[in-house]
Amino acid sequence: MSRRRNDEILFFLVMLFASDWSAAQISYSINEEADKGTVVGNLAKDFNVNVRDLQTRNLNIVSGHSKKYFEANFKTGELYVNERIDREELCLNPVKCTLNIEAILSDPVVHKRIEVVINDVNDNAPTFVEKYFSLNISESSPAGERFLLPLAVDADSGSNSVKTYKLSVNEYFSLDVQSGGEHSASAELVLLKALDREKQATIKLTLTAIDGGRPPKSGTVQIIINVLDVNDNTPYFSKTLYKARVDENSSVGSKVIQLNATDLDDGNNGKVVYSFVKRAHFNPSDMFLINEETGDISVKSELDYEAQSKFEIHIQVTDKGASPRRSNGKLLIEVVDVNDNTPEIVVTSLMNPVKEDAEIGSVVAMVTVTDNDGGKNGQTRCKLVGSTPFKLNANYKSYYSLVVDGPLDRESHASYNLTIVANDDGVPSLSSTSVINVTISDVNDNAPSFFDSVINIYVKENSPVGASI
Repeated sequence: MSRRRNDEILFFLVMLFASDWSAAQISYSINEEADKGTVVGNLAKDFNVNVRDLQTRNLNIVSGHSKKYFEANFKTGELYVNERIDREELCLNPVKCTLNIEAILSDPVVHKRIEVVINDVNDNAPTFVEKYFSLNISESSPAGERFLLPLAVDADSGSNSVKTYKLSVNEYFSLDVQSGGEHSASAELVLLKALDREKQATIKLTLTAIDGGRPPKSGTVQIIINVLDVNDNTPYFSKTLYKARVDENSSVGSKVIQLNATDLDDGNNGKVVYSFVKRAHFNPSDMFLINEETGDISVKSELDYEAQSKFEIHIQVTDKGASPRRSNGKLLIEVVDVNDNTPEIVVTSLMNPVKEDAEIGSVVAMVTVTDNDGGKNGQTRCKLVGSTPFKLNANYKSYYSLVVDGPLDRESHASYNLTIVANDDGVPSLSSTSVINVTISDVNDNAPSFFDSVINIYVKENSPVGASI
């Protein structure tokens, strides 16, 4: 982008906050991967202006993205796709993906915020991290015993994510699919009748994950069942679902929770070992430690609420029998936010110097305050310290305008060091400070003057011509 273009955008942003403007938001939606030139909406209609006014009033489309995904057609007034959009690349949030842009007209200044919702299309098939999955199942396992199956992942979201699973036809197992609601579905293998190792020692099945697209896409993984002999009691957890909370600044080694499982068998067949279950790309052992003998779970790595506020961990208990048996449970760990991020002050669009005849209300700079903490810990307040002919006006949430609030006189005060302080609402509150230097430029507001209104000069009567008096 040229320097002239940058200057134009800066000018419009300053004019935007220096004048009355409409903050109404326009919402459009478009499918990802739409071809270049695809029409998103009609700006002339939504601005309620003639198409020819878009060019005469210097319509500008401003975006915070490095790519210019949208552009305006001045002949038709339409907003169209300028860059191909990949929703999975653009948005980390699988639920809603939006692109926000600003549309600005001058003479008079009119501003509208445009939200473009990027709809997901089914352009990714479900996949399994595992190439194959093995299960060791005792031939004495009772009908109805359940076994957790691998989780398929799909880069698509919503209805295009994994919705169900299917199992190849066989006489020993059925499939129980649990709907994930907002999340992907998961599946368990259910034993229909007793296995006979002497009849069939290995059973090979195919698990198919199917998404909800139209038409649907699918992916498969091979399930290998190794039929083992004889440990006839399965260990079980005291709860099917454990819940725990831990502060994000908890030190390494801090205890989170203790699991408890029971096995009715004697000897090694009744002794249990606790473990985590790695599912897809998440390995709980990266963040937490589990004592396989006691079931104690403790912090292994530094936790950060801003990076991940909760963990859904699948746990497993296995006995020490010659043919070990196992059961699965679930642990939900909530990371509690701690006020560990100070507010950050960013000053943009600084108009420096400021003329000494600037009117009250003239915009000098834009100030934005951000805080990465959540809840009250991330809510901020901003103020200008000291007595100066300037003040901060709140625009929208954590956006402020620094404006002239009194007469300026370069001859008495040529510059000001303005101190801005931002505080969050955490306990204890954290703060940060930023100092802005504003220079006052001169205007011709003083006439020349002599020190004395009357000057008396005495000249000798015989002074020669040219003598200095």
